[in-house]
Amino acid sequence: MKTPLPIFLTLLTVFWVHTPSPSLRAADRPNVVFIFIDDMGWKDVGCYGNDFIETPRIDQLATEGVRFTDAYAAAVCSPTRCAVQSGQNQARIGITAHIPGHWRPFERVITPLTTMAMPLDTVTVAESLKEAGYATGYVGKWHLGNAPQFQPEHQGYDFSAVIGGPHLPGKYRVINRKDLQPEPGQYRTEFEADLSVKFIEDHKDEPFFLMLSPFAVHIPLGAMSEKVEKYRKKKGDSDAELPNPVYAALVEHVDDMVGRVVDAIDAQGLTEKTMIVFTSDNGGLYRRYDYQPGIDDDGVTSLAPLAGEKGTLHEGGIRVPLIVKYPPLAKAGTVCSEPVISYDFYPTFVDAAGGDLPAHQTIDGMSLLPLLSDPGAKLDRPALHWHYPHYHHDRPASAIRERDWKLIEYLDGTGDVELYHLAEDIGETKNLAEEKTGRLADLQKKLNAWRTDVIARMPIPNPHYDPQRAHEWWNMRDGQPVPSADRKPFPATEKDG
Repeated sequence: MKTPLPIFLTLLTVFWVHTPSPSLRAADRPNVVFIFIDDMGWKDVGCYGNDFIETPRIDQLATEGVRFTDAYAAAVCSPTRCAVQSGQNQARIGITAHIPGHWRPFERVITPLTTMAMPLDTVTVAESLKEAGYATGYVGKWHLGNAPQFQPEHQGYDFSAVIGGPHLPGKYRVINRKDLQPEPGQYRTEFEADLSVKFIEDHKDEPFFLMLSPFAVHIPLGAMSEKVEKYRKKKGDSDAELPNPVYAALVEHVDDMVGRVVDAIDAQGLTEKTMIVFTSDNGGLYRRYDYQPGIDDDGVTSLAPLAGEKGTLHEGGIRVPLIVKYPPLAKAGTVCSEPVISYDFYPTFVDAAGGDLPAHQTIDGMSLLPLLSDPGAKLDRPALHWHYPHYHHDRPASAIRERDWKLIEYLDGTGDVELYHLAEDIGETKNLAEEKTGRLADLQKKLNAWRTDVIARMPIPNPHYDPQRAHEWWNMRDGQPVPSADRKPFPATEKDG
């Protein structure tokens, strides 16, 4: 008896989804090294146009792989980390702010609380890769739950070294691991590189997945003095808007770390069978949200020509560098302008491993393997979505990008909306909301439908709204005001918070 056509098509579809391409099979299941920088802006490295900070090893990755121009973070810190681990838009899980979040008790709206840890029933990318036969390792910042039961070793990682504390020697430590501690005087990215190199050496004879997530280049800024002095001299008396010299030195430390990891892969003869991915968890930081006099964390980096910064849904807050080196598939020295986002990494890595995505978990991401072999290809995806219903460097907002069109809708009761055509206005300088009313209405409808579908948590009116105190920041941990010189409130026209 002939197989009914619908069943035949279903079987054909399943076979197509889970069968690697011939070129991928020849690569014999690549190792995956995922380098996930904290707060690195879109133009903080040389291959993205920065001619002040020296990043030769990161630039070399771009020369040997694919550089993405329109890569996006899912939001900030914890939300983006959640998106990477789950393959989902973090709004589905409710991790919509960094854990535990910020608090402005006298603003127009009460913002939703963020989920305080990634649920243990979430099937992580590490668990899917373990199922495919991979050894899994995690090094660096986690920020997806503080309690011991929510750490990487309970989320699919065979080796876990979660590191807490800032960059300088003596200021950081491996949490709950007395057997893994830095040498005296060792800078944090040097130590993170040591752990990563050791993991690569230990697992050179089996497929492995390593996620290297340094605290760099997050504030408080800190770098070794010789690098800082180099950038101070380089900056001199220039009136140009250049990165803070300490920040520039911090980025160079990251470049050194990347070089050590790449060299370790080369030394083990794994270059042709390793996919190296370099990206950031959100856009760059221009200034602290809670400016504190005397702390050198202001004017961190220039986001120009992008508007906004970390903590906003403008391009400066969510557009990030993304480089993928994988010699058997990625065309060296090529550029891809297709929009991609953090939750695409999960299906990409599982696809490369020839594994299976979880059957009972929605995966919002799409495999990027077709873009590695053909950077001019397009993904069959209607739109990208963001939901950041919190006060940070801007007001609570959601956003949607549909090809070249982007809508930002504020959720603070003002009704403010912004519409941009990114192909002609990457700096989001011309709000077309009043001019393109049809496009605006269409994108608003689609954004609202998406929020309904993922059950996005929304702000509600604040009965204690006080315009005179709306600018106050309070601490979510101790319920006390943040003792700092307060930033001014967020007017509708202020994009950088």
